[in-house]
Amino acid sequence: MKSSISIIIITKNEEHDIRDCLQSVAWADEIIVLDSGSMDKTLEIAKEYTSHAYTSPDWQGFGIQKNRALAYASCDWVLSLDADERVSDELRIEIQHAISKENNVVYSMPRLSSYCGKFIRHSGWWPDYVARLFKRGRAEFSNDLVHERLIFDVTVTKLTSPLLHITYKDLDEVIAKINQYSTLGAKNSLEKGKRGSLASALGHAFWAFIRTYILRAGFLDGTEGLMLAISNAETTYYRYLKLYYLNK
Repeated sequence: MKSSISIIIITKNEEHDIRDCLQSVAWADEIIVLDSGSMDKTLEIAKEYTSHAYTSPDWQGFGIQKNRALAYASCDWVLSLDADERVSDELRIEIQHAISKENNVVYSMPRLSSYCGKFIRHSGWWPDYVARLFKRGRAEFSNDLVHERLIFDVTVTKLTSPLLHITYKDLDEVIAKINQYSTLGAKNSLEKGKRGSLASALGHAFWAFIRTYILRAGFLDGTEGLMLAISNAETTYYRYLKLYYLNK
């Protein structure tokens, strides 16, 4: 019997990304979209591609929301995507081949991400393997507020074709995500009992820049590599400052 696959996607105000994402997985047996209260046309667009579009506005973090979406899946296999990700034809073929053989139950794939229009090949962004494809019932997501991960107890198998990640499209989005991820990161750190200070904010920000630009060869990514290193440092700086005020 042919193995079936569910795509799960969580969304909020993704009208500029969700159509391209859904078109890239139109071949799937089932598409699950779980929205957390979009004010734009995200759900309207999603319903053009699937009858399984749901709403869960009680936001408790990325991990919990992805597990909620996972609970709706009914196929043999599950592929988890973000709205700004795309499955290329090469990756689709590799996925379909993998699930037809059923030799393994969890697969990761390299993710190729863009920054202000340029695909980044260094800076710690490539190959950036992410575990996203798994046999339903054999994995679930951690309940982290941000930077959730897939939890499983088997050896992960690597695919070779990249998952395309169309993110940080312009500087407005860079600045917005610095604010978003530094806030979520601070709350996540608070829950884990960590503490912040101005000194730790400065120290960790400096290290984030050095790690991205020097140790991970971000300088080879040109102008965008320098911009990325700076924005990584800014995200880290504000995360520790926000944690400091949350501690207070």
